[in-house]
Amino acid sequence: MDPSRKRTIRLVVALVCALGLATVLIYTSFSAGSEAKTPSQLIAGAKLGRSYQLTGKVVEGSVVRGGGQLRFKVRDRVGTASVPIIYTGQVPDPFRVGREVIVTVRKAPKGGTYIGEKDSLQTKCPSKFRAAKAGS
Repeated sequence: MDPSRKRTIRLVVALVCALGLATVLIYTSFSAGSEAKTPSQLIAGAKLGRSYQLTGKVVEGSVVRGGGQLRFKVRDRVGTASVPIIYTGQVPDPFRVGREVIVTVRKAPKGGTYIGEKDSLQTKCPSKFRAAKAGS
């Protein structure tokens, strides 16, 4: 077989493989991502057995530590809807009342409580850049 023909065949095979790998990578990156839900969205339609990423602010007066568990409520950024969380695992240092958090949860079989997956709690850092208040 002619050497230039062999090179052409190898190039075509390599390009087809690269295109296939790129397609698989794009597909998995888009299908693996899930949008974080707010407490009001979970209240409206969370299903048993399914896990959700919950985002919101920690409610003042709701944090209780004991028995290796952390119990707290998460509320919508804007609004008052909140859900109780029972969490076990590592708690980030910046975790505190009023801080925005993201935690992976599953609905408990009874009572509207959500069980946080172990070591899934993350805190969002507050922005240093805030809009100037009117009149400032």
